[in-house]
Amino acid sequence: MNPSDNLHPASGSFWNDTGKSGISSWIFSTDHKRIGLLYFWSVLSFFLVAVVLGLLLRIELMAPGRTIMGPETYNALFTVHGAVMVFLFIIPGFPGAFGNLVMPIQIGARDVSFPRLNLFSWWLYMIGAAVIIIALFTGGGPPDTGWTFYVPFSARTGTNVSVAVFGVFIVGFSSIVTGVNFVTTIHRLRAPGMSWDRLPLFVWSLYATAWVQILATPILGITLVLIIAERVLGVGLFDPMKGGDPVMYQHLFWIYSHPAVYIMILPAMGVISEIIPVFSRKPVFGYKMIAFSSIAIAAAGSLVWGHHMFTSGISDRAILIFSFLTFVVAIPSAIKVFNWVSTLYRGSISLEAPMLYALSFILLFSIGGLTGLILGAAATDIHVHDTHFVVGHFHYVIFGGSGFALFGAMHYWLPKFYGRKYAEKPALIAWALLFVGFNITYFSMMVLGMKGMPRRYYDYLPEFAPLNLVSTMGSWILAVGLVLMLVNLIRGLRSGEPVGNNPWGGATLEWTIPSPPPTENFSEEPVVTHGPYDFSKAGKP
Repeated sequence: MNPSDNLHPASGSFWNDTGKSGISSWIFSTDHKRIGLLYFWSVLSFFLVAVVLGLLLRIELMAPGRTIMGPETYNALFTVHGAVMVFLFIIPGFPGAFGNLVMPIQIGARDVSFPRLNLFSWWLYMIGAAVIIIALFTGGGPPDTGWTFYVPFSARTGTNVSVAVFGVFIVGFSSIVTGVNFVTTIHRLRAPGMSWDRLPLFVWSLYATAWVQILATPILGITLVLIIAERVLGVGLFDPMKGGDPVMYQHLFWIYSHPAVYIMILPAMGVISEIIPVFSRKPVFGYKMIAFSSIAIAAAGSLVWGHHMFTSGISDRAILIFSFLTFVVAIPSAIKVFNWVSTLYRGSISLEAPMLYALSFILLFSIGGLTGLILGAAATDIHVHDTHFVVGHFHYVIFGGSGFALFGAMHYWLPKFYGRKYAEKPALIAWALLFVGFNITYFSMMVLGMKGMPRRYYDYLPEFAPLNLVSTMGSWILAVGLVLMLVNLIRGLRSGEPVGNNPWGGATLEWTIPSPPPTENFSEEPVVTHGPYDFSKAGKP
């Protein structure tokens, strides 16, 4: 056993590059591993807050009429739930947390290219989050526009929209900084022998994601500044009462926000591409196609924003083009699913917690992707647009996809960085509760949408009551699974059984160094001599 196995990162006994102690040694550290853990625990905290808000929303929708809150409170809660989940949890979750933790080690680097800029990105993230929180308790109270901040309502509401969107603007800057850092690191700091065709697929997914962060996020930043200008200065940009065009706002918002879906999902796909071959004991099938499909998804996904606007009044020609492009972007996603399933074929499959989350991802993301094609076809989209079908579809992609992949990454990589492992049996029970609770909650929503129940409504007709009750009960099962998973994981990381250098038998570089990794990752620069999924050489550079 390595001597560092008994050390715990929170003790400050290693990775300390600051000369400080206590919390100062963390919040001023430029070590990528500490910054990754700062991101991880920050986004996890915001996730739990948003989960509580989501449960309150489901309780309110459990039965027709008022249950626990009024309509104004309901509008504010679903806005805050969406904004926190999207901008403070799932977008920064993979790049900020696991990108920082794992990517530099996987390419054989001692750190990222710009360590101080890396720390600055976390500070920007926390400052933006603080501004968003301030918006909840100042001015006219929490924004009630929905996380999309659609105008003209966001330009006219008396709630504190300006401060909230400024907070999101700052968080966007953090995302851009992270993207620049990762692109530079992957280009410049790869170890000798780490050619592009030897990069782990998680690194490929982060590389594609980083370009989306760099190119798409500034559009959101400009759009949010224009909302503030319209509210504060009275500039007529989007509000038709002032000569503005609300459809222009939708174009600008979705030019960023649809590529943002791929900031959420591409790193998740990279995680699945790491877990599947390790727990199948087989090299990944179609390595080059999975790698290139990440770039293809990032590129094609930046061209399909208009499918959010089929009912907004865009031209028939634009509808045809955006519908076609939406079906095109499904092709590289389907390639990934095909290659993952082919990797499983005739593999020596081990159904441990990370693998179960990966298999869940494949099923749930496939359901989310196929229902996305329903929304990408204009005829069916007009029927289910702005219904609970959209809510169910979105959660299947983002929670069933990115969320379950994040849970898989937590079980797969956190033991490496804490040197200790969770208990397996509670982890399997938690997975089962999460999987069952998720499907009961969100599949019910899609059925409600097909029946015509609109989304974002405080109340509904009695005919929708039975399925809403089922959905709410499913959310309770989901919540129990979340609590069990986190308690088991945290307890294991604090006092679980020590793990060796390579508990899963992985073949990428992070499994060749001690658990937890030393401060600069490698005692000497590794020289890469084989591909990332050659299990005959597992544990060797």
